[in-house]
Amino acid sequence: MKNPLGDAGLPPGPRWPRAWQTGAWISRPGPFLERCRARFGDVFTVRLVGGETFVFLADPEDVKHTFTGDPRLLRAGEANLILRPIVGSRSVLLLDEPQHMVDRKLMLPSFHGGRMQRYGEIMVEAAQEEIARWPTGEPLALWPRMQAITLEVIVRAVFGLRERGRMDELEERLRRMLDWTANPSRLAMLAIGGPERMERNRRFRRAVDAVDELLLGEIARRRESDDLAERDDILSMLVQARYEDGSAMGDRELRDELVTLLVAGHETTATSLAWALERLIRHPPALERARAEAEAGEGEYIDAVVKETLRLRPVLPIVARILGEPMAFGGHSLPAGATIAPCIYLVHRRADVYPDPGRFRPERFLEQAAGTYTWIPFGGGVRRCLGASFALFEMRQVLETVLAEVDLLPSDAASERVARRAITLTPARQATAVVKARRASAPGIAAAEPPLAAATG
Repeated sequence: MKNPLGDAGLPPGPRWPRAWQTGAWISRPGPFLERCRARFGDVFTVRLVGGETFVFLADPEDVKHTFTGDPRLLRAGEANLILRPIVGSRSVLLLDEPQHMVDRKLMLPSFHGGRMQRYGEIMVEAAQEEIARWPTGEPLALWPRMQAITLEVIVRAVFGLRERGRMDELEERLRRMLDWTANPSRLAMLAIGGPERMERNRRFRRAVDAVDELLLGEIARRRESDDLAERDDILSMLVQARYEDGSAMGDRELRDELVTLLVAGHETTATSLAWALERLIRHPPALERARAEAEAGEGEYIDAVVKETLRLRPVLPIVARILGEPMAFGGHSLPAGATIAPCIYLVHRRADVYPDPGRFRPERFLEQAAGTYTWIPFGGGVRRCLGASFALFEMRQVLETVLAEVDLLPSDAASERVARRAITLTPARQATAVVKARRASAPGIAAAEPPLAAATG
């Protein structure tokens, strides 16, 4: 966000022109961030086009300060304004206290243990149906295949839909909307012009309106449903939810929260799954250990694979907060209005926390538990991602199913570099692999117990 006080009092950072910093941040964020830390330390300022200025934080103590501080003074909703064109102004991602906590409480029951177990059955079924369509002996881009699985899962979990026609139409319209925003030139346009410019774009509005038409139709049908109390999908739960004053969520509020769940519960998890498979097929010992565990119906090592993937290849490089009053971070006194950005990417690559940090080694999470302020792929504090437990559970379910059903080989010996898709970091070659052979389906592959984290928010 723009700092209303300009750059006065901000920590040092690269002195390149804003256009150059923006280009580096969009095209090669990892190398750019590592160069900045090597030159300026754990606190540095990055200046982007359009007046956007971020103070990056890479010290776990500063991360802790951010996540445990007063959320009224560390405003995440305001910092997420760039997401408004897609998720809408009433999304829980864009709300600040106290309204954020009010809406968050309404949504939390969607991700608790009993519901998570039912979602697990959907996850395994969707994965098996998708894998059955994979060809053998030829290159296969796994990232779009993971997208197909996670999109089906989230549509069924959110809406309880099983009618193929309605599901296919909603999935296609969501893809068109997300693909429109993923173009790097459009990301640059958003950085320069802000969300208002994106919202005025006619082609973007048509893509969003097409999604809204279906969502509002589903909301109307659900409000009139005779079996609302018997349904266990998220939309039915939210339609019945009530604020403390007894009022229900309006159609636009429901729309914004549904889009948030659909987008956040689909794109990011698919990307993480693609990265997990891309890393595993280039590390045969890890792949064989994970496959053996999947066939045995165990989960400890696969959980470690998930955590290591999210450490080494986080889908989002930062979270952000706007300061409501002056605060100190890393020995620097920052003014009110400054935007701080705890840097997931850099924190996850600290050699003092993760020895040999660039190496893919899931065993590190068997040797030591993930730290609250050193493993932060879902953010933290009261703003920790609502769907974190859902995503972790889905990654485990899908990985177990894939590993038990097919043998995968890399199509190219070289690791895939990180590429940007809108605000997310994806495999540059879409995690391309070759299905060497199909395996006999393991009889034990079924929905596992959800992790203990499923009861957290």
